[in-house]
Amino acid sequence: MPLAAALPRSWLPALALGAGLLLAGCGETARLPFEAGTGPNPQLPSPNKTLIPTVHVAKAVGWTDTAGPTAPPGFKVTALARGLDHPRWVYTLPNGDVLVAESNKPAAQAETPPGLWDRIRRKAMNAVMKRAGAGVPSADRITLLRDTNGDGVADVRTVFASGLTSPYGMALVGKELFVANADALVKLPYTEGQTQAGGAPAKVTDLPAGINHHWTKNVIASGDGSKLYVTVGSNSNVGENGLPAEEGRAAIWEVDPKTGAKRLFATGLRNPNGLGWEPDTQALWTVVNERDEIGSDLVPDYLTSVKDGAFYGWPWSYWGGVVDARAQPQRPDLVAKAIAPDYALGTHVAPLGLAFSNARGMPAEFANGAFVGEHGSWNRKPASGYKVVFVPFIGGRPSGAPVDFLTGFLNADGQAQGRPVGVALDRSGALLVADDVGNVVWRVARAR
Repeated sequence: MPLAAALPRSWLPALALGAGLLLAGCGETARLPFEAGTGPNPQLPSPNKTLIPTVHVAKAVGWTDTAGPTAPPGFKVTALARGLDHPRWVYTLPNGDVLVAESNKPAAQAETPPGLWDRIRRKAMNAVMKRAGAGVPSADRITLLRDTNGDGVADVRTVFASGLTSPYGMALVGKELFVANADALVKLPYTEGQTQAGGAPAKVTDLPAGINHHWTKNVIASGDGSKLYVTVGSNSNVGENGLPAEEGRAAIWEVDPKTGAKRLFATGLRNPNGLGWEPDTQALWTVVNERDEIGSDLVPDYLTSVKDGAFYGWPWSYWGGVVDARAQPQRPDLVAKAIAPDYALGTHVAPLGLAFSNARGMPAEFANGAFVGEHGSWNRKPASGYKVVFVPFIGGRPSGAPVDFLTGFLNADGQAQGRPVGVALDRSGALLVADDVGNVVWRVARAR
């Protein structure tokens, strides 16, 4: 039996790290067992831009009967709730209730892309999104789920808030629930145990909107609740809609929840989504969807710590100083400032959800690290993503290759039974996964 197969899985990240350090000490290049396009130093091939981009998106078919995704041995997967309307994000309240943002792209905006090719591209992308299961009107609501008997299935389900504008991220600070709409950060009054919000949403601050190439916006509160951090994706793939359309976008904003005053915290992040505080260092981390249309193996999407004032390259460069010739006019001054992300997740996996684990609900091999919901590729053949992965951490840093945690979202014919989006831990430490094609919130807990 190979040594790795005989050892506990929880040892493997540390063994891999130690082996890399040993090789470095012997004068060899330290290499961890990462697949191409993953890890701290991903392989980056030359760009391969074609007239017609690679389009290969899994057709959305949903789950049959009571079917569901597959977790590792020792875990049980249950549907906390089925029959939802495009659930995108999940948030656990202190009393154990779970909020689900049922949401989709905002209604078409008045703006139109400036050029004929851009209009053709927009039409083609709308067809792609419809095939992927995203071409339905937004429910524009937040639903509350409550499991009163602890069986992993919600037996109370109410509309917590409605009339929102493509809501996505949520964050509770005191008695106020902040919601990141597609066009503004708003807040709702909340008292523990409520099954409906205590009033209408009030605007905290406007957020960049418009054409909404990337409409999803997330929010997380600082530990003391004095600051909020809000993600805003770019309005294009690589700046083709013009730089004025990118004002305040491809960024993470820091917002004062009391006054709505805001400042740019980090920039050059094409489409940041999930946010999380790393437990050991309390550093802010995010997952980012990188650019498309230069080949199936470029550019890796990534997981990275977020540094105050840092610039991450978009649209002028990727992975630090690798110049993207499509971005015009070129800005070598900004390329020189760009910093490389911490960890590549693979090309076009479309990471959206991010949740740091803990030992409360997870065995040792999944107790220290990050769960990432990978929505799945449209610009890659073969497909990538369409699963939830676990990235092990040691000392506040990624320490090994991504591990498949929740799979089976693609069936044998390559069709999407589901697509994972937001991930969160419930009060017991089990993992919750919003599935916007299966219209389910999954709960993955240790089998008892």
